[in-house]
Amino acid sequence: MSKSKSMNNETARIRWAELERHFARGVVMRVASDLDLVAVAAAFVRDDEAAVMDWMSTRRVWRASTEDAQDWHQRDPDLWAVVAAPWVLVQEGA
Repeated sequence: MSKSKSMNNETARIRWAELERHFARGVVMRVASDLDLVAVAAAFVRDDEAAVMDWMSTRRVWRASTEDAQDWHQRDPDLWAVVAAPWVLVQEGA
């Protein structure tokens, strides 16, 4: 089974209350809604520095901020998450 397929099985909906402890550790990365969350996670796992740096420099992947945390706390939106250790990649659902 490919990494991408196995990671797809590891994605899950997550609520802010579950994500908060990871945010406190500074390991939550946001993924823009136009990107494939599983593909981004696979790039993190295989240490594809070129792809990751491109996404980060164009702010399509970025570290979740205090403002993000406050927003999620207030709205409690549907979030999708996948672990690409040590990171937890998060994407807001439609």
